[in-house]
Formats: sequence, C-alpha cells, structure tokens
Amino acid sequence: MNTLLSLLFLPIMGFVQPALPAQTPDAKQLAVREFSMDNRYADPFVNGVFRDNILLVLKYSAGEKIDPKNIDWKKVNEPFKYNLTLKPGETFAYHDDIAPEYKGKTIKTTNAHFNLSQGFKSDGWLAGDGVCHLASLIYWAARDAKLDAVSKVRHDFASIPEVPREFGVSIYDNPGANAGDQAQNLYVTNNKKRDISFVFDYNGKDLKITVEEAI
Repeated sequence: MNTLLSLLFLPIMGFVQPALPAQTPDAKQLAVREFSMDNRYADPFVNGVFRDNILLVLKYSAGEKIDPKNIDWKKVNEPFKYNLTLKPGETFAYHDDIAPEYKGKTIKTTNAHFNLSQGFKSDGWLAGDGVCHLASLIYWAARDAKLDAVSKVRHDFASIPEVPREFGVSIYDNPGANAGDQAQNLYVTNNKKRDISFVFDYNGKDLKITVEEAI
C-alpha cells in the first residue's frame, strides 16, 4: 500500500490520537469524570427531579443567590462552568454536619441541605433525590486524582448510572440527626502542595468534573 493510501486508511484503522481534553492555563489535569444528566433515572419525570436537584446543589455551592420560593428552573438548567478551589490542607464536605475528625479544619461545603425549604424537588419519596449522584461523581474524580477522599456510607441500596458501585456515596442531612448526617457525608481533603480545583462544566446535557492542580 502506498503512503497516500496508508494515510487515508489511518482513521478507519483507529490509529489517530484523540485530542486531549482542554485544561485551565497554569494547571495540571489530574482527573476527568462525567455523566449524562439525561440518564439519572429511567422514568423521565424522576430523571428531571434528579437533574434539577443536582444543578441546584451546584448553584448553592457557587454562592448564587437563590429564592427557594421562586426558582427559575430554566436558568438553573442553562449551561455553566464553576470552579471549586481547595488550598493545601483544606477540606470539602458535601454538607456542614461535619464528623469530629474534621472539626477545626478549614471546610468548604455546598451550602446546601437538600430540603424543600431550600427549593429542592421531590419525586414523591424524598426531597433532594439525585444529590447522591453528584457526590458520587465528585468522589470518583477525587479518588482518581489521588486526593484524600472519604465516604463512610456507600450508596449500595441503589445503583448510580455511569458511576461504578464502589464510588457510590450516600448523602443525608437532617438537622438533629448528627451521627447519621456526619457519616452520610463526603469529605475531600487537598493533600497536595498546591491548590486543587474541581471544575464543574455543564453543557446542557452532560456534567463533567475536571480536577486540576495549580502549577
């Protein structure tokens, strides 16, 4: 086969190198994980509840002003990008009921409690359904990046689509139920010597988390 024909056949034979994911300037990419927001649950209505609750957690985490009684869900569902940065030694906790071993540390949380009073939706069973999916995706990415990531209660009661069962995280936050809440939380500590950023990128269909280390 001559050189020209060889070049023409390269894409078919699978020898073309895939483009590397874009990363933030002055940052080293440590991990990338994503899932489809259209594949959170088989039932379309329930899937919509899961999707909206996941996106609402990110809005609270980003510090956006939310009126729980008048949420513009169309705006919540618009594509966006958000960075959560941890300095060396800082810990991210999914909610603010913190286990004793993390008391006294610098903690960043989602600022959310996943209840009706904050505007989270219910599919008729629990308010905040779907927030465990986001926690699980964060945990998976954090483990890939070799950060100190701790989930004390696994999400073994139900599978999370597109996330391996070993990375399923159970989240629960109910005022007054301290021991249970503290266990059903997610803790990620920056054990690196430089800042770590979780870059959340929602394109209107898929949610991607990129973990980056400052260089």
